[in-house]
Amino acid sequence: MAKKAKQNVDKIVKKVNEEFEKTSSQIEGLVNDALKQFDSLQNQVQEPVRKLLKEIDELRDREMKRFHEEFERRLNEFHELQSNILERLGVASKEAGAGVKKLTDEVSREASTAAKKAAPKKTTRTPAKKSADKKPAARTAPAARAAKPVDRSDLTQVKGIGPATAKKMKDAGITSIDQIANPSEADQEKLKAFSNIKGYSQLAAEAKKIN
Repeated sequence: MAKKAKQNVDKIVKKVNEEFEKTSSQIEGLVNDALKQFDSLQNQVQEPVRKLLKEIDELRDREMKRFHEEFERRLNEFHELQSNILERLGVASKEAGAGVKKLTDEVSREASTAAKKAAPKKTTRTPAKKSADKKPAARTAPAARAAKPVDRSDLTQVKGIGPATAKKMKDAGITSIDQIANPSEADQEKLKAFSNIKGYSQLAAEAKKIN
């Protein structure tokens, strides 16, 4: 009786083990299927994300490139405007200087004339003598002004060269108007650095006008 009971117990244990193994296999299969589905889902999510990130990087690079190009363009425009303003200020300074000199000469002539008109009251000179004394002064005044030598080192006398450009030219070795009017080969190489300034092609002709 005990032997039969033992056989029944062994059968039950065997059956339980078989069911357990079967259940374990099913669970393992379900887990593997879940992992595969998870990997597939992860790939499906990651691929669009990678593509989106790549597009964002490309867009950022394009925008940065465009920004730098626009910045360089605006900076060049600013430098050109700055140079033009400085050159115009230089021309204005020369014109103002010429105007002041002209006004000073006129005042000097008038003062000289007034002094000479007052002189006969204190002397015995006749009006004819006074008139004769005034004429040489009128003739010699322009001659004295014309005899004043031109400062050949003042490059701003050349039309188109302002103070800022003149300073740069002197730093480059162009220190005289003659080097612009009749440049040597070495001077021509130095002047090429200023080919971007307005009126560059006329600089030599303008320099030759200055005597």
